[in-house]
Amino acid sequence: MKYDPGTRFFDEMFSAPGQVRPHYEGVEAYIQRLGIAEFERRRHLLDAAFRNQGITFTVYGDTQGTERTFPFDPVPRIIPASEWAHVEAGLTQRVRALNAFLTDIYSGAQILADGVIPPELVFTSAHFRREVHGVVPPGGVFIHVVGTDLIRNEQGEYLVLEDNLRSPSGVSYLLANRQAMTRIYPGMFEGQGVRPVQQYATALLANLQAVSPKPGGTVVVLTPGMYNSAYFEHAYLAQQMGVELVEGRDLFVDAGRVWMRTTGGRRQVDVIYRRIDDDFLDPLAFRRDSSLGVSGLMEVYRQGRVAIANAVGTGVADDKAVYAYVPDMIRYYLNEEPLLNNVPTYLGWNPDHLEFMLANAGDLVFKGVGEAGGYGMLIGPAATQKDIDAYLQKVRLEPREFIAQPVVGLSRHPTLYPDTGTFEGSHIDLRPYVLFGQDVTIVPGGLTRVALTRGSLVVNSSQGGGSKDTWVLEDTAAAAAHEAVRAAQQSQNQSQSQSQSQSQGQSQGQVQDMLSPSGDGPARSYQQQLEKEQLEAAPEQARTPEAGEEPAGQAEQAGEDR
Repeated sequence: MKYDPGTRFFDEMFSAPGQVRPHYEGVEAYIQRLGIAEFERRRHLLDAAFRNQGITFTVYGDTQGTERTFPFDPVPRIIPASEWAHVEAGLTQRVRALNAFLTDIYSGAQILADGVIPPELVFTSAHFRREVHGVVPPGGVFIHVVGTDLIRNEQGEYLVLEDNLRSPSGVSYLLANRQAMTRIYPGMFEGQGVRPVQQYATALLANLQAVSPKPGGTVVVLTPGMYNSAYFEHAYLAQQMGVELVEGRDLFVDAGRVWMRTTGGRRQVDVIYRRIDDDFLDPLAFRRDSSLGVSGLMEVYRQGRVAIANAVGTGVADDKAVYAYVPDMIRYYLNEEPLLNNVPTYLGWNPDHLEFMLANAGDLVFKGVGEAGGYGMLIGPAATQKDIDAYLQKVRLEPREFIAQPVVGLSRHPTLYPDTGTFEGSHIDLRPYVLFGQDVTIVPGGLTRVALTRGSLVVNSSQGGGSKDTWVLEDTAAAAAHEAVRAAQQSQNQSQSQSQSQSQGQSQGQVQDMLSPSGDGPARSYQQQLEKEQLEAAPEQARTPEAGEEPAGQAEQAGEDR
């Protein structure tokens, strides 16, 4: 595999030119055996499968059209078990602290009284909802689904870039990537011990049902509708969970309950997995011009007769200014040191920080605290002085709405570029998905986003990014145990096949002759034919993707984070 990892950035696959990291050796050998031409041919099949199944995303305001097939690179990102254990522990710690923070600020706000976080930072957040102060959601769970964005710096350390707690999107790509890879490149997985991810929908449904106000409650997915950029994902998750996909017009409030219109009459709804932002949920409580929500929904929610996931008001915890205080939350609520560090962050509302931000704008990355999807950013080193001056005018006018961070050299990963047919290093990040409830469930892997524009550090799909399949490997002992079980099962199946091919009237001596290494009996011929058929079928299976229900559709409107 011809590839130059360079020396400036941490490379995920190579420690030095020609030196493959141990957990990538199997994949590198597979690519070598397959050859670039065949690898590229199968990538075209993969693109066609995504296109035929509607795995697209939307870029709003693009004059060339909004619907695009989501780019995918088939060289997987691999995380060894020991590395993942650290990430998993850090995410679990972080989500527990964030849920404790939300519980606190919507009740006694003790963390503010103790001076750990400035009160004005919370109360001036656009996503702080006074309408739900004092409301404790079912089970005390505010953040049922979390998508935390991680990066690796030049030293290979995992850092938290931001937390997405409102409506984190993109999990459909995670599932689609894995399903497509196992169809188009099945041989790549052999002997790797890759942990599965397809159980996500089952785990999500269980997590939602656990917060239902009554046993066996009805769960629905609330979507803004088919023109939303993440609509495919909404429909896919509803289908996978076996629940109804609804729009606001499909629901109504009566007698202190939320009901769904069906062809068989009305049906009570107990849990709403909403994919719209707070502002649009209830025109009587928030935006009066919203036609996406349900009138009277917030009153039913306050009475505890319906659960909303994620809970109303969670956005204050993914405000990019509040993000800077998450390590302090961990120390305050859990009495622990953070396992995953933040990227150093300067806050516009702090006069000292603001002065530094304005003086060093050419060396920093600026972000709007409420923006997502790569919008509202200024990358100082890549910007012109004119762009910097224009951006800083906005910062001076509303300093609370901006943060700045030093430029972090995101880790790179080999990526196949179609225009050259060669592997080049592209910057990546990782969005794992966390389900929070009585227990914490983390999908082993996540969505690896890749900056396909050469030299770019922006991985968002709206800015030209794509994705990769993310593998988390089982630990060595577990992988060895599974391999032993698989080998035993294979041996047993072969024995059964041999036994079934023997005539009931044959003697024991005849059977032994048939099974002897030098024998040419029916069982041996059958086994040879079976092996021949499997060998002939395997390449065709590898090249021909099935039509299936791959998910898609990550992008944002109000509340969708990408």
